[in-house]
Amino acid sequence: MSTGPGAPSAPAPTTPTPISRKSSMFSSLRIRNYRLFFIGQVVSNTGTWMQRIAQDWLVLSLTGSSAAVGITTALQFLPMLLFGLYGGVLVDRLPKRPALLCTQSAMAVTGLVLAALTLSGHVQVWHVYLAAFAVGLATVVDNPARQSFVSEMVGPGQLQNAVSLNSANFQSARLVGPAVAGLMITGVGTGWAFLANGLSFAAPIAGLLLMRARELHVVERAPRGKGQLREGLRYVAKRPELIWPIVLVGFIGTFGFNFPVWLSAYADDVFHAGAGAYSLFNTLMAVGSLCGALLAARRGTARLRVLIAAALAFGTLEIVAALAPSYWLFALLMVPIGIFGLTVNVTANTAVQMATDPAMRGRVMALFMMVFMGGTPVGAPVVGWVTDTYGARIGFALGGVVAAASAATIGLVLARIGGLRLSVGWHQGRPRVQFVRREELAPAA
Repeated sequence: MSTGPGAPSAPAPTTPTPISRKSSMFSSLRIRNYRLFFIGQVVSNTGTWMQRIAQDWLVLSLTGSSAAVGITTALQFLPMLLFGLYGGVLVDRLPKRPALLCTQSAMAVTGLVLAALTLSGHVQVWHVYLAAFAVGLATVVDNPARQSFVSEMVGPGQLQNAVSLNSANFQSARLVGPAVAGLMITGVGTGWAFLANGLSFAAPIAGLLLMRARELHVVERAPRGKGQLREGLRYVAKRPELIWPIVLVGFIGTFGFNFPVWLSAYADDVFHAGAGAYSLFNTLMAVGSLCGALLAARRGTARLRVLIAAALAFGTLEIVAALAPSYWLFALLMVPIGIFGLTVNVTANTAVQMATDPAMRGRVMALFMMVFMGGTPVGAPVVGWVTDTYGARIGFALGGVVAAASAATIGLVLARIGGLRLSVGWHQGRPRVQFVRREELAPAA
């Protein structure tokens, strides 16, 4: 994609275009470039989930150690924690489509090399560690590039719909990928799952190559210069509409999304139902997440009050689930928890993107993803300690309390900044609680 004088003109609004309050659930798929991107991600996300399952199983079979599996996961997240903000600086300087071609190709090569080592019988655990770290390095650039490239494909009017469909895409792959990986591992071996993932990147690479550059929304790239990382942090710090959603996502990601810790403890220690229950809990949550993504796609708005309400509901439902007395009630609560958890993610993502200047979007989204993705492995040891020491119910309830309390506190902060006050009253015989502007509560002169 070119932004030079000879580049073809494309719509590049300097002010945000209002988002329609309601849109067709799949409206952004009418845009050819995004449709190509979406189809490529369907294939690639499925392959990525296959590799995640195969990778963990291979490490476990090579070492017999769950700690080694944890090291593999940590190595994949570590580059985002260390270099995530620098990745955002690079993304703001580089054209997004060529950058994505490079990162997707690098991840494809990683999968193919791991497949060759495994199928030839020469794979060792350090090969898997190295592959996980290499994928993590590619993700440092790939993640903010993919996040910010969506707005260049669809424009501001379809941004929430496209972000929501991306989440639906990811959750669908989360349902299909592990199932296919399980069949492939038991049928032909882990090496073939790695090969399938490596080949799956042909789909997004082909989609990127087939896009029409003239139909992309041209965004002015940031020039090379010193202090761009600090500039990005100052930019976020001065804008309440950016900093508070990121802070909220940080609290919820760190303390409210540690489901591998809680669900495994509930399956084994609380309900004594084994691995089948753990699989069921995760499947029901993925179904809820998929429903939440599709509902967000239809909603067509990205309001901060929706974010606060969804975060409050998410934390409250975690507390209710923590106290659930029966196996089936706990399992069924995973669906609404998935719905509201995904609503928090999509709404925060879209609200932050819409409030960010296009030239800063890479840095801002890198910070967003670093806080959201990096928070969970940071909080997991704390949550795990609480769960081991005081029990699964206390650990799960604590995550819900932190999520709900942070949502309520940040909601009040945003209301105060926006000049709003809580109004409690009656409307047509029913109680009504809402935020209204302060002048509306002032007595008439």
